[in-house]
Amino acid sequence: MSSFEVVGGKKLSGKIYPQGAKNEALQIICGVLLSDQKITIKNVPDIIDVNKLIDLLKSMGVQVVKVSKGVFQFQSKNIDLVYLNSEDFELKCKSLRGSIMIVGPLLARFGSASIPRPGGDKIGRRRLDTHFENLIKLGGKFSYDKENKKYKIETKKLKGCNILLDQPSVTGTANIIMASVLAEGKTTIYNAACEPYIQQLCSMLSSMGASIQGKGSNLLHIKGVDKLNGCEHTIQPDIIEIGSWIGLAALTRSELTIKNVYVESLEQILSVFSKIGVKTYIDGNDINIPAHKNGYEIQNNIDGSVLTISDGPWPLFTPDLISIILVVATQAKGSVLIHQKMFESRLFFVDKLIDMGAKIILCDPHRAVVIGHNFKSRLKATKMSSPDIRAGISLLIAALSAKGISTINNIEQIDRGYENIDGRLTAIGAKINRVT
Repeated sequence: MSSFEVVGGKKLSGKIYPQGAKNEALQIICGVLLSDQKITIKNVPDIIDVNKLIDLLKSMGVQVVKVSKGVFQFQSKNIDLVYLNSEDFELKCKSLRGSIMIVGPLLARFGSASIPRPGGDKIGRRRLDTHFENLIKLGGKFSYDKENKKYKIETKKLKGCNILLDQPSVTGTANIIMASVLAEGKTTIYNAACEPYIQQLCSMLSSMGASIQGKGSNLLHIKGVDKLNGCEHTIQPDIIEIGSWIGLAALTRSELTIKNVYVESLEQILSVFSKIGVKTYIDGNDINIPAHKNGYEIQNNIDGSVLTISDGPWPLFTPDLISIILVVATQAKGSVLIHQKMFESRLFFVDKLIDMGAKIILCDPHRAVVIGHNFKSRLKATKMSSPDIRAGISLLIAALSAKGISTINNIEQIDRGYENIDGRLTAIGAKINRVT
C-alpha cells in the first residue's frame, strides 16, 4: 500500500492536460466485444481501473496491441468462453465495477453471460436491477446464485422491445444499448442516461454499423443489425478531472490553464463553480483559472436564502464532483448546503476535512452545510486515508492547500481514476512524495 506525503501551501502555475475520460473508456473498451473486427481506441487513460479492464479482456481472449501511448488496438475474434467460468475470471471481475458492462456485449454476441457481484467504490448501494430487468425484457433468462453472489443470463436470441428505465443508470443504459444493437428488431429506451460517455458510446457503435437514433437525449431508438464492423474511436477529455483541476486552482489560489478541453460538455460544471464564486475563462479549447488572490464568494439564492448545490443525472451536476465543490467551499466567503442525492456514503469523508479545521456540519448521509473560512484560517495538515476515487482527489486538493505536511494513505484509490497524478501535479509546482 502506498501513501502521499504532501507539502501544502505551494502556489501552482502552468498548463495541465486532462486525461481521457475514465467512465467513457470503461464503456468503450467493453464495447469491443461486440465485433470480431479490429477496433482502435485513442486517448485511453493509463489508470488502474482501465488497465484492469484491459487485462480482463486479454484473459478472455481479446487480442490487445498497444500501438503507442494511449492508443490500443483490440480484436475480439477468439473469445475463450470456458475462461468465463473460471475462478480467475471471477476474481478479476470482483475487483472492478466496470466489469458489469461486459454482460450486454457477451449476451448479445454469444447468448450467455455470467458475472460475480462487481467491485468499485464504497459509496453506498449500487444495485444492478436496472441492468438485468431490462436484459430480461430483451429476451434474457436470468438466474442469481445467492450463495456465491453470481449473476447469470442466457438467451437464444435477443429481441427488441420498448424499455422504460426505472432510473437513468449510466452503466445500465450502456449495457442495454450494447445488447440492443445486435438484437432482432427495434428497441426503444426511454429515461436513458444521456451523459457524454453514453453519447460517445453511441457514436462509436454507429461508426461500427449500429443504427441508433436520439443520441444526446433520454429517448433512444435502436434498430438491431446482424453484425458490427471495426472502427477507430477517440475518447474525450475527462470532465471530472477538468472539474478537479478547477477546484485545485481555486483552493490553492493558483493560476492554471487546462488545455484541450471539450467545452460543450462543461456548461453545468462551470455554472456551479461560478455559483460558489470561482471564475473561469474559456479561450478556444482551453480554460483559464485566475489566482483568486482576494478569494471567492458564494452566491445566495435570489431571495437571500443559503445556496444549495445538488447532483443529478446529466445534464444536471455530476455526483463525481460534489466532493470537489465541498472542499473548495471550505475556503469560500459564505455558506452552502451540499446535497449528495445519488449515493448515501459519499459524504463520509468530511470528518477528515473537519479534522483539518474545516467548518462542516454533516446533517445526514446526504447533506452537509459548509461554512467557508474566506481564507482567514487555513486548513491544517493531518494524516488521512482515501476511501474512494473522488473523495481521494478531494483530500489531496485539501492537503495541497493546507498548512504543513499531510499524509494520505490508500492512494491506490486515487490511482484508479487519475493518471500519474503526483507527476503531473509536481510539474506545475506541487510538492508530493509517493511513499511505497
